[in-house]
Amino acid sequence: MELMPKEKTAEETDFRKDIDPQGVKKEIMDKYPPKVARKRSKQFIVNKKVDEENYEEIQANVRTIPGIISQRGCCYAGCKGVVMGPTRDIINLTHGPIGCGFYSWLTRRNQTDPSTTPDHDNFMTYCFSTDMQDREIVFGGEKKLKAAIQEAYDIFKPKMISVFSTCPVGLIGDDVHAVSREMEEKLGITIFGFSCEGYKGVSQSAGHHVANNGLFMHVIGKDDTVQEGEYKVNLLGEYNIGGDGFEIDRVLNACGIKIISTFSGNSSVDHFANSHTSDLNLVMCHRSINYVADMMEQKFGIPWIKINFIGARATSDSLRKIAQYYGDQKLIDRVEEVIAKEMAPVEKAQAEIRPRLEGKVAMMFVGGSRAHHYQELFSEMGMKTLAAGYEFAHRDDYEGRHVLPRVKVDADSRNIDELEIHKDPERYHPRIDEKELEAEERHGIMLKAYEGMMADMEEGSSFSIDDISQYETEKMIELYKPDIFCAGVKEKYMVQKQGVPMKQLHSYDSGGPYAAYKGAVNFYHEIDRMINTKVWSYIRAPWEKNPELAAMYANE
Repeated sequence: MELMPKEKTAEETDFRKDIDPQGVKKEIMDKYPPKVARKRSKQFIVNKKVDEENYEEIQANVRTIPGIISQRGCCYAGCKGVVMGPTRDIINLTHGPIGCGFYSWLTRRNQTDPSTTPDHDNFMTYCFSTDMQDREIVFGGEKKLKAAIQEAYDIFKPKMISVFSTCPVGLIGDDVHAVSREMEEKLGITIFGFSCEGYKGVSQSAGHHVANNGLFMHVIGKDDTVQEGEYKVNLLGEYNIGGDGFEIDRVLNACGIKIISTFSGNSSVDHFANSHTSDLNLVMCHRSINYVADMMEQKFGIPWIKINFIGARATSDSLRKIAQYYGDQKLIDRVEEVIAKEMAPVEKAQAEIRPRLEGKVAMMFVGGSRAHHYQELFSEMGMKTLAAGYEFAHRDDYEGRHVLPRVKVDADSRNIDELEIHKDPERYHPRIDEKELEAEERHGIMLKAYEGMMADMEEGSSFSIDDISQYETEKMIELYKPDIFCAGVKEKYMVQKQGVPMKQLHSYDSGGPYAAYKGAVNFYHEIDRMINTKVWSYIRAPWEKNPELAAMYANE
């Protein structure tokens, strides 16, 4: 690496407006074999409306093409690492090789506060695995799984144990469900298994669905205690990465809104079991948790709305949306008081930071709803998101839920069980008028509605790219020279080597929280430091410094 500053001129920072997005797409697709290009072309979209309601259809939730380096994780990662992992008092036992357990052990920096539950249990700091060896692959691992469950119970006396299948388990046929039932009867605690083999489904999205089903069947609705609170909600799809959940809790508590359960940041078994007693479900990460929201509405009559607590403006909009849903003037007034108080330091930070970031360009390719939600934060700094996409999204995450009736169910989706949910004969009671539930609207607030990411992106000049490949990443950076790139740890160093600051939004590296108002201020300052540091202008790759070597065969 050579220390050689390369300052951008005003002309260089404005060159992007002259680039033809369709030409960029064609240039990238031309490098692929024809068959691959046809498929990738459907996943690489220049955002454009085809009519008043619909954007150009994007292909999503399809298998990655072999040979293409993808950002994706596996079904096991989605089930154990994302949804179940942040729950502090469940022993999450990986049945498989130790690498799988280690991979999913605290890699997302989920934080928790054990003091909020009476027993203070916190098993998140431990990595539980059966550590399958060659012997178990050949002769079966059920005996070892039983011993592991017994050992975990003897040492920790947990109230619940969940077992996760990895790829070898599915291949050799170990029945984690039968073992779980046997040990549950023996030990007298709740024990259940997940068929979340890594190769199952298209991506980690399959694991989210499997985890949602398991929670709904084995945990949700087991405690009918009605807690005190005037406005009781569940927060779904918030994983308390870097302490985000703590900041959201603080703001909601200031408004007088009580959180019964969070799925699944800073969560506990007891919170899950009591979650069906809430008034309303608030959905943050649409992809990872919408299954639970739908099932709780069908069984218990709890409606749900889509919210976003990433960004100060989005947080204010979400708080007002919740207050309007309840239609209580006391809550509406209290929410406005909280917003006014919280926005003062936000506006001060914006006034300081925005002049240095105005017009800068971001790209982000992150799972869940983060590639959508974080555009709000960049917008508040005067920045533009030129390209964004997900690792494991479905079409409705991009285009909105109105496309669901047109989404085709393929073999990979059928691989995941769809639970048949009926109204609970004793505990189903609609929190709002049945006519409002049927119309999916209350006090002007649309229920079960999500317009998707494309609706918030600039039409004609921005890209939605599903499951972006390493080649496409490098090419987009080369052509557009973004001021910052946001993705996961796998992409981090490849991006940095090209002289572009890279913000890791899966686990925030060492940063956070970035949610709500204080989180927004944290994010403003961090992005300001990353973009405006001189260090990126000094990076030159070896092939930029030295001429390319050329040679020929001796017989030539």
